[in-house]
Amino acid sequence: MPHTANRLRLGVNIDHVATLRNARGASYPDPVRAARLAEEAGADGITAHLREDRRHIRDADIAALMATLQRPLNFEMAATPEMQAIALQYRPHAVCIVPEKREERTTEGGLDVAAEVARLTDFIGPLREAGCRVSLFISHDPRQIEASARVGAAVIELHTGHYCDLHHEGRFAERDTELEALRVASDYAASLELEVHAGHGLTFDTVGPVAAFPKLRELNIGHFLISEAVFIGLEPAIRQMRHLMDAARG
Repeated sequence: MPHTANRLRLGVNIDHVATLRNARGASYPDPVRAARLAEEAGADGITAHLREDRRHIRDADIAALMATLQRPLNFEMAATPEMQAIALQYRPHAVCIVPEKREERTTEGGLDVAAEVARLTDFIGPLREAGCRVSLFISHDPRQIEASARVGAAVIELHTGHYCDLHHEGRFAERDTELEALRVASDYAASLELEVHAGHGLTFDTVGPVAAFPKLRELNIGHFLISEAVFIGLEPAIRQMRHLMDAARG
């Protein structure tokens, strides 16, 4: 499909290919191979989260991705000096700063940017100077959106996990309220000249209503696509997600 102004970009997160590799202690499956397949299937970018404990993506994966990818790398990381140094070494297209707790299974909630305006402003500065587009992974709270603009982020990524949980739990009235809050947040962020992305927990069943947000520019999806690949293959899973996103844009 040709790239148009209205086309929603799809970033494919390959973390959990590395999770499967690490569970066996083997060299396969290779997350870099998964990234290349994702590119061939229509991904507009690749997302990889280098965690402090290296539970899935490892330093060598980041080096290999930077050397191999034809599409942009979105490097997810915590706001720590170690991760800042790695980002400045490789200078990926985009850096997405996420909250990180060692004991969590997956990223829980969004950054509390409003509570750390001074620290995050200082932290983001060198990344911006290095040419990285800095994104902050946040909730739909207007205070967090306003703070993200103040600290100098170019992008926010709205956490869609609660919306997806409500859908899968069958709590549809609450789901619709959460969906509307996300839509309002995307409009508000765009009014502050922030580019708006979204992600976390999205599936074939939940992606359409979010993809339809007119101010949204990118979705980042990983765990579901890797899970679905077990049954239908990675390329068909990505192509189906791409189809649903495009259909939602109409």
